Amino acid sequence: MSSVAEIDIIQTLQVQLPLGLLGFERIKTYSLIAKPDQEPFRWLSVPDGEDLAFLVVPPCFVMPDYAPDLSDDDVDFLEIRNPNDALVFNIVTLKSDGSATVNLKGPIVINRHTLIGKQVVLSQSGYAIQHPISAV
Repeated sequence: MSSVAEIDIIQTLQVQLPLGLLGFERIKTYSLIAKPDQEPFRWLSVPDGEDLAFLVVPPCFVMPDYAPDLSDDDVDFLEIRNPNDALVFNIVTLKSDGSATVNLKGPIVINRHTLIGKQVVLSQSGYAIQHPISAV
């Protein structure tokens, strides 16, 4: 009798956030970790031994028509030439009562080719900082 063990493939990308995240400006390097059993969620984790990670989700799973309007400065900083160059993630906050919210006003935008990213603050949008999300 033989058995075959399932192997979960964990995909990790090393990303650079030269300006850091709001409140964590000193941290510039993160690992973007995707685990098949946690899709569509990912972890933006500090790889340097610090016990710090942010749960993130692509916005299309929370708000299918999400369309952040990036400034020309942000587009230039990230060297985004067309919309397909951008990976967009939003930080999820898990509450003690089991509910969750997602920050739609401060997306993390990463150039998929250079793996350089930036947390963008959408100043002229109606998106919420604590948009409630349901089970995905």
